[in-house]
Amino acid sequence: MRVSRLRRKPSKLATATAATNPSRLSVVTPGKKKFVRLTLWPLVAATFFMVSGGTYGTEEIVHGAGYGRAILILLLTPLLWSLPTAFMIGELSSALPHEGGYYAWVRRAMGNFWGFQEAWLSLVASIFDMAIYPTLFVAYLVRVFPWFSEGHRGVMVGLAVVVVCSLLNIAGVKVVSTTSLWLFFLLSAPFALIVVIAPFKLGSLVGAVTTPSNSTVDIIGGLLISMWNYMGWDNASTIATEVERPQKTYPRAMLAAVMIVSLSYVVPVAAMWMTGLAPSAWETGSWAEIAGMLGGPLLRIGLVLGGMMSAFGMFNALVMSYSRLPLAMAQDGMLPKVFGKLHPRTRAPWVAIVVCAIGWACCLGLGFERLVTIDILLYGASLSLEFAALVWLRIKEPELPRPFRVPGGMFGAVMVGVTPILLLGFSILRSQTEQVLGMSSFSFGMILIGAGVLAYALNHKLKPAGWSPLPKTEPAA
Repeated sequence: MRVSRLRRKPSKLATATAATNPSRLSVVTPGKKKFVRLTLWPLVAATFFMVSGGTYGTEEIVHGAGYGRAILILLLTPLLWSLPTAFMIGELSSALPHEGGYYAWVRRAMGNFWGFQEAWLSLVASIFDMAIYPTLFVAYLVRVFPWFSEGHRGVMVGLAVVVVCSLLNIAGVKVVSTTSLWLFFLLSAPFALIVVIAPFKLGSLVGAVTTPSNSTVDIIGGLLISMWNYMGWDNASTIATEVERPQKTYPRAMLAAVMIVSLSYVVPVAAMWMTGLAPSAWETGSWAEIAGMLGGPLLRIGLVLGGMMSAFGMFNALVMSYSRLPLAMAQDGMLPKVFGKLHPRTRAPWVAIVVCAIGWACCLGLGFERLVTIDILLYGASLSLEFAALVWLRIKEPELPRPFRVPGGMFGAVMVGVTPILLLGFSILRSQTEQVLGMSSFSFGMILIGAGVLAYALNHKLKPAGWSPLPKTEPAA
């Protein structure tokens, strides 16, 4: 996340104010070597894994809402939740393609305190998110090779996933995005087969005997899970300085990713509806069993391998996203300078990657469940700050060049955030029923949010003179 193209005197907020005049953009590197940058489709693939990771995760929605309402939820959620967010990201990424993305936008619009809170919310949320993906990888692996469930073998495999993804990220964004592109095609292949086979199996699974489901998800829970499955669009913004022509690429990538993610959810579910399989047969992780009933053991194995690729791809892409937050904060002086160290060849923030990876690896053995409402609460708080930054920058810097604008002028900029924030309010009301450590998810989430205020105060006390922005290399457009 990055630098502005507005020609004005630089402010003290270096991340959010360095010039991005296209005629002057360059990358200062040893020997003037030009580094490879992401183009449209690799960015779309990386965004796909930052948000979705494939059709996995839709099972509970079908169980709680039934096929028809599940498809309706999966169609309406991107319209009311994802598309407004994609519009907001499209405008801010094209206007301010800075290191750190959403952190830089909020900091420029609203100051140091809110910028710090934006980064805090995202990094705390990553604790609940990132530890689960290596665990999911192992969960799918043991379905094919039960040997890995014995002793500490599963934990060792999880650590291997963390190490491999860290090395891929240190190798650079091009490696990560290309890996994401290939994983997308590979994990989509089994679902494509389901879509092809299902029309020839009309009503064939009406009386299918399945393992009794333990799911207690209702239609409202299905809606929350759908919101969870469609969140994370802003994660792609943190790598904007490493994207080719971000002003044009980001809006296109966001809209393309919304379409692809939506289709990846809706089409396979609609195909299974034709088979007559009862919605009560669905629960988390049941895609493999369902595929086995439809297409035999080979298709079941394909779904299991796809689940492994999904978990790996999500962790890999999110390491790339989250690691840019400590980098940007170090460049702004909010964290020690060591977090700003870049690999001399790939320009990857290798120190930030290694430190984050160690933190996530330490959480592997804690057995985190997907605390959906906690995720939505923390993500929603940070997303609300981003929508506020969109409006505030329209007021504060009306002349800021915006290659892509949310349509409708100021009214459009305000209204684009209304439905996502209303859905977030709904999720907060629901969070009162989920318990964490003997308290409601809402109370637990508010404690985490309040800790960000204390962390800021401690950071500021350690640097009473404030933060002195470091000189920053101007990114290429």
